Amino acid sequence: MKDFLDFTVAIPTYNGENRLPELLEKLRNQINTENLSWEIIVVDNNSTDNTSKVVQAYQENWHCSYPLKYVFEDKQGAAYARKRAVIEARGQLIGFLDDDNYPTPTWVSAAYAFAQQHPQAGAYGSQIHPDWEVEPPENFDRIAPFLAITERGNLPLRYAAEKKLLPPSAGLVVRRQAWLDSVPEQPILTGRVVGNMLTGEDLEMLCYIQKSGWEIWYNPAMEIYHKIPSFRLTAEYLIPFFRGVGLSRHVTRMLNVNSTSKPIMFLAYMLNDCRKIIFHLIKYGYNLSKNLVISCERQLILSSMASPFYLWKNGYFKRNH
Repeated sequence: MKDFLDFTVAIPTYNGENRLPELLEKLRNQINTENLSWEIIVVDNNSTDNTSKVVQAYQENWHCSYPLKYVFEDKQGAAYARKRAVIEARGQLIGFLDDDNYPTPTWVSAAYAFAQQHPQAGAYGSQIHPDWEVEPPENFDRIAPFLAITERGNLPLRYAAEKKLLPPSAGLVVRRQAWLDSVPEQPILTGRVVGNMLTGEDLEMLCYIQKSGWEIWYNPAMEIYHKIPSFRLTAEYLIPFFRGVGLSRHVTRMLNVNSTSKPIMFLAYMLNDCRKIIFHLIKYGYNLSKNLVISCERQLILSSMASPFYLWKNGYFKRNH
């Protein structure tokens, strides 16, 4: 039986050798954690670079009271890495940080305190500020939330299920018991891998937790800075990215819909997507080559329409049976 701790910081990473050192330094300098029992786990999701050596070098010089652990997960995909983190974690609370998420010095203590104040919170997200390598294009704020930028003010907010809005996995804290109670062994979505930008695995996980009756919150006291390199602001990255977001949408749209209502909701979503694409075409026309933001929006709508057919054709619905 595990000797449980208060908190686990879980870092799923793929080829993170250049990003991990800054994150590990931020975690080594957390404050107000003297009365907490906690740990850090780096989950290497089948990296091909020197990620393991970077972590090993830190372990050899790690003189903190909280341990730094390394585990290897060979099944590619963020869902598998997070699942492995939950298996390995000793914390009653598990805080997920991507390897390009850099927390402020009070992130861990603020995360733990929020759980004590909100015992029905099964998961809660951070306030996430962008750290742009280059300035984003004009009007980029319209699509910035899709890059895990979450600035929803300085007061805690509960995500209402009917609003279909949930926080990203970057900087997300999950109550371990909520995960075990709610998240199935085999989800439908597993995360982006080389050659496939299909995403949404984090939203699927949160939908299950919310469906089980746990609350989902935004905690602005947990602040992180998301480093966004210049290549993530190019059409070569963003168009496939938004295609992946859209193609995954049918899963999260329908997860909390009861079986008898699914045909009606399927039709309603299709009609709404058709309405959106018609208005988008009327407003912006066909030539989008010079406007990246509008191109991303168009791609998102079209891929959302195609989502149920794509997922069915590629066998995604068979994976959780």
